[in-house]
Amino acid sequence: MEEFTPAIAKLINHFRRLPGVGQKTAQRYAFAVLGKDPEEVAEFARDLVEARARTRFCSVCGAYSEEDVCELCKTRDPATICVVAYPKDVLSIERLHDFKGAYHVLGGTISPLKGVTPDRLRIRELTERVAKGDVREVIMATNPDVEGDATAYYVARLLKPFAVKVTRLAQGVQIGSDLEYADEVTLSRAMNNRSVLE
Repeated sequence: MEEFTPAIAKLINHFRRLPGVGQKTAQRYAFAVLGKDPEEVAEFARDLVEARARTRFCSVCGAYSEEDVCELCKTRDPATICVVAYPKDVLSIERLHDFKGAYHVLGGTISPLKGVTPDRLRIRELTERVAKGDVREVIMATNPDVEGDATAYYVARLLKPFAVKVTRLAQGVQIGSDLEYADEVTLSRAMNNRSVLE
């Protein structure tokens, strides 16, 4: 006899595809769903489909949005742009509640070994924003690892011809860690003590 029915095995397999979800966690998620009222499961499925259908990338910053231009781009000071690798990193910075600038999501970091070259990121869009002349500071908030550092220095070099200050988060964020796992105090300290990239 098989360990799971085909339908349960399929459900477990879907959960396993999520980042950070192993076999045991996927099984727990699957059994939790199976233990729910059918109406609740149907609502969950509808919400998944709706979230995917309604969510897009902001045409200005590249963060998740339900509109062409996100609320942050409409209300924030465009003179300071915080550059992050992924849309989820915007949420990490937003947890600080004291950053009032705008954002720019690159869509990843430079990684030749993974086939991610600068032309595959939203770097051109960033230089276009800076070229308009309204930006005074660009804060590089990519993860403090080899790829994040390489991306930060590449962008800093690219922005050198413009009269804009390019800074990097201070090393309060542990080297090799992801922004989403940094606590608010550490991230706030890193933001407030950022250094100028030469």
